[in-house]
Amino acid sequence: MAAWLIAIGIYLLNYYVYHQGYWERYPHLVGVLHPFPLLFGPFLYLYISFSLRKDQHFGWRDLLHFAPFILLYMTMLPFYFGYSAEEKIRVDQLDTASEFRILMMISLICFVLSGVTYTVLSYRKIEKYQRLINQNFAYAGKISLEWLKFMILGLAVIVGVVAVLYALQEGAGMAFGFNIDLLFFLLIVLFIFLFGYFGIRYQGIFSEELQDGNEIVEPRSNGGYKKSGLKKSEALSLREQLQEVMIMSKPYLEPKLSLSDLAAELHTSPNNLSQVINQYEEKNFYDFINEYRVKEFIERASLPEYKNLNLLGIAYDSGFNSKSSFNEVFKKHTGLTPSKYLKNDQEIVR
Repeated sequence: MAAWLIAIGIYLLNYYVYHQGYWERYPHLVGVLHPFPLLFGPFLYLYISFSLRKDQHFGWRDLLHFAPFILLYMTMLPFYFGYSAEEKIRVDQLDTASEFRILMMISLICFVLSGVTYTVLSYRKIEKYQRLINQNFAYAGKISLEWLKFMILGLAVIVGVVAVLYALQEGAGMAFGFNIDLLFFLLIVLFIFLFGYFGIRYQGIFSEELQDGNEIVEPRSNGGYKKSGLKKSEALSLREQLQEVMIMSKPYLEPKLSLSDLAAELHTSPNNLSQVINQYEEKNFYDFINEYRVKEFIERASLPEYKNLNLLGIAYDSGFNSKSSFNEVFKKHTGLTPSKYLKNDQEIVR
């Protein structure tokens, strides 16, 4: 993430230098950072990818993502060291038929393709990451990457709006009362600040593992348990123990409950417990635990001793650790918001 933000910062500095007229005074600066947009997609993808990996070391396959960036620099070497200052200015001003003018136009298309491709791949990685969370934790909070979806969407909106403004200005001859470049850079700087803030605030799933001793279990489909060593009789017995513990001990009242925590209480492995929840409860761990929390909330909300507490206070007592997750989970399980559900319930009682 830091490398990506530094790359964006350097690229923005390049545009600042251009707008200050340094390219005209020092023509050999032309195109020096031209390949940098080919870094942005790989950095985003690898940031998410490493959030899914316990091994935090770069491998040669990871480095392949930077091959287009290196290839473009190598292709431009004759331009950097073979063109005179005057020739570089003419290429920059697009008043020459130089092969590098064509290369720069092709590279712009490659930038767009790279951005779109890595955005799609990153979204898929985030979905995989979310499934991993739901399989191992009964909360999201600071280990979620949902914020990154909104950041990617926001970046896409910024680029899209600026592209439309440029098209209207250059193609339709429309005049705006502001500098589009400055607007774009202002929005990108805002994006960097927000990205840095959320990136520091939210930690990876494996940081949570190291802190609390959690063992991360990979999600599987029912067909993925065919080679499991857990016999059906053992699974059914474990399911009975699980249901008993959920009713008697109410482990779901712990806001940061994990699959490993519950497995330890049942004296079994996280893999076996995950299999039982997936196969016999037909839910992932996140939904399984939060269904109990919703029931606990509904039960407590009807008790006289909880009348003085607001809904969020009762939710916290029921095991939820944030207002957003409580509202989302409650509506998912009941189809209604908490306040509307309780209002309907009171009307039925009357």
